[in-house]
Amino acid sequence: MTVTEQQISTSVLVIGTGGGGLRAAIELAEQGVDVFALGKRSRGDAHTSLAAGGINAALATMDPEDTWQQHAADTLRESYLLANPVTVQIVTEQAARGIADLERYGMPFAREADGRISQRFFGAHTYRRTAFAGDYTGLEIQRTLVNRALQLNVPILDTVYVTRILTKDNRVFGAYGFDQVTGKRYLIRADAVILAAGGHTRIWRHTSSRRDENTGDSFRLAVEAGGRIRDPELVQFHPSGLIEPENAAGTLVSEAARGEGGQLRNASGERFMARYDAERMELSTRDRVALAAYTEIKEGRGTAHGGVWLDVSHLPRETIMRRLPRVYQTLLELQMLDITKEPIEIAPTAHYSMGGVWVRPEDHGTGVDGLYAIGEAASGLHGANRLGGNSLIELMVFGRIVAEDAARYSNGLQRQERSAEAVGEARAEIDGLLASDGEENVRALQRALRNTMTTRAGVVRDEEGLTAGLDELSEVEQRMGDLGVHPDIAGFQDLAHAFDLKASALASRATLEAALVRRETRGCHNRSDYPELDEKLQVNLVWSGPGQVEQEEIPAVPAELSALMREVSSEGKLVE
Repeated sequence: MTVTEQQISTSVLVIGTGGGGLRAAIELAEQGVDVFALGKRSRGDAHTSLAAGGINAALATMDPEDTWQQHAADTLRESYLLANPVTVQIVTEQAARGIADLERYGMPFAREADGRISQRFFGAHTYRRTAFAGDYTGLEIQRTLVNRALQLNVPILDTVYVTRILTKDNRVFGAYGFDQVTGKRYLIRADAVILAAGGHTRIWRHTSSRRDENTGDSFRLAVEAGGRIRDPELVQFHPSGLIEPENAAGTLVSEAARGEGGQLRNASGERFMARYDAERMELSTRDRVALAAYTEIKEGRGTAHGGVWLDVSHLPRETIMRRLPRVYQTLLELQMLDITKEPIEIAPTAHYSMGGVWVRPEDHGTGVDGLYAIGEAASGLHGANRLGGNSLIELMVFGRIVAEDAARYSNGLQRQERSAEAVGEARAEIDGLLASDGEENVRALQRALRNTMTTRAGVVRDEEGLTAGLDELSEVEQRMGDLGVHPDIAGFQDLAHAFDLKASALASRATLEAALVRRETRGCHNRSDYPELDEKLQVNLVWSGPGQVEQEEIPAVPAELSALMREVSSEGKLVE
């Protein structure tokens, strides 16, 4: 087989063209630094485009008393004290600048009559600090960043799958990959690499991530380059994902549906949230609502398809059409269901990786020289429960910071040492998979892995289930040695799926092993055999390979922030 390989050289390579990757690439281009960006799906269709609710910053346009300190305190409290206070301070203190950058690029924020940026309540925020653009904020941010990147002539390649970050002596010198349509190989030489390739929520059966995204690529690329993973067990389950149709399982029903007065009922018609949070009911926090729905289903009070009912049909039709148009349209398209007349069948769905690649809080370096990670690929901001609206501002703040540091690193590099052996290994990995003609089907093994993670490490975990999950995962890993990979006239998707599977297996092992070590219940992590929070486990768990989980101390919360941490009512607010 003749292999076409194109070689590219750049100062900084960005892997991932969602909000974080594009923001970094824009900063580098504005500074005059040579940059190149790769994405495995179209730049306009990155995962960022699905974010609906909004982006946080203490602008004080609506509530003059709001401050970055209060935003930081809210974030730390909601994290169950597992967020890194340094990371939190950087994001909250520099959030206003992140919003100003977006304004400068032309972002169409919703505004008040006098021109101020509108801000609304969102989740456990003390004040109104979530800026937005309708219920498609992420899509507008993505469009804005794509347009700015085009203005700056940032070179972007879509449909390129990066299979290996290239290193020599703990220092990056580029990356290797292939085009998913043509099979063409790419050898990119770079002084620095910014990893912005998302999280690992696709390793569960029901997920708000779409097919072939968030399969744990960042985890695998970082670990094989010498990096580590922090808190992989901390995964946020969204309470309301669709169950049907199968190809859209996990698609989100916006929490605005509950915010507008939607009611949750079990198969018997009971409003079951009265059992779990009688005061806030459906406006309780995301982790509590997800746990409540899971418990109802597990204890036999679920619907025929293993879910619960979310009902908005009692609301005026005008309210639904005006306030929930996206939900109405989605259900009509996917299920021919009229939500003004019938309830929606939902179940908890894996939504956001709050853990990720281990990074330094100040510059998001990974400990591998020249390698950085940002966004859902990274860790440190969210702890055990993410504050709604924080993920988008994280991209704007650290996209800029990482770009600045990568530029400094590249400019200060005396020489770039490369390794022909590392390049040879990257080539051989792809060649080996293409030559494999085994009995095992990639998609079948992906399903087996997702079934294991859903059954053994879903909303609620225990020692017995997690241990069984590791046994099942070992069996999948063994079967992966006999893969059959068959590119066809439609392209090299089967090869991409094989790499997705390798990434998902690594991410699953990290998640299961860390979940076993965290013998407590804290935020999104529910251990039925350890139902209480354990103060001794107010630590981050760092995974560096099979069987290697270490505890990492978290810096103390500054007194000025701890004084501001308090219970926040969600009455009258959109939930997270």
